[in-house]
Amino acid sequence: MAIVRMSFNQIPYLGVFALTTDKIALLPERLHMREQLVLDALGVPVIKTSFDGSPILGVLAAGNSRALVCSDLLELREEKGLTKLGARVARVPGRFTAFGNLVLANDKGALANPDLSDELLELMGKSLGVPIERGTIAGIKNVGAAGVATNKGALVHPDVSGEELEHLSSVLQVPAEVGTACGGVKYVGLCVVANSNGAIAGEVTTGPELGRVESALGFI
Repeated sequence: MAIVRMSFNQIPYLGVFALTTDKIALLPERLHMREQLVLDALGVPVIKTSFDGSPILGVLAAGNSRALVCSDLLELREEKGLTKLGARVARVPGRFTAFGNLVLANDKGALANPDLSDELLELMGKSLGVPIERGTIAGIKNVGAAGVATNKGALVHPDVSGEELEHLSSVLQVPAEVGTACGGVKYVGLCVVANSNGAIAGEVTTGPELGRVESALGFI
């Protein structure tokens, strides 16, 4: 297992631009990065693409090993490219687009923004193949920005309450810890991209923060 510090075009907020599952990693096609380091750390095939022509893949999509969930703004060309490379894509209609911020998922469960309707939760839960429940992290509705989760553990915003942490751990069925990344940023979902094999973190993430990432995500 490996944790690598890096940046995209000298930007350390990797979770804005990338996402990964235990099957694939999605990277923005127009940003410069050390792609081999990503492959070495995450241990899954890398797909370079865009969503609706945008590089902010980690904001626009969420997912697990069964499917990626995104809005219906995804261009047909982009969807075909993902499908061709083995990614199952579930389009979610409506006014919401930033599913990477709205949902925190692994292969065991998913936590979602409380403002999402029952119909949306049912559709996403069916697509991801996991139970999905509403919740917050540190009072933040955009749980995907406030946390990062794998099938081994979760790292979340340090201001999370004990009740929220217990709920998150129950939904995702993994232990959860608190921490920061990128030199004190509490929105760890914007800074760290991880699966069960490893993680990539923003280049300015400190040594102690990396240690907490390792512990929380089950790498040690």
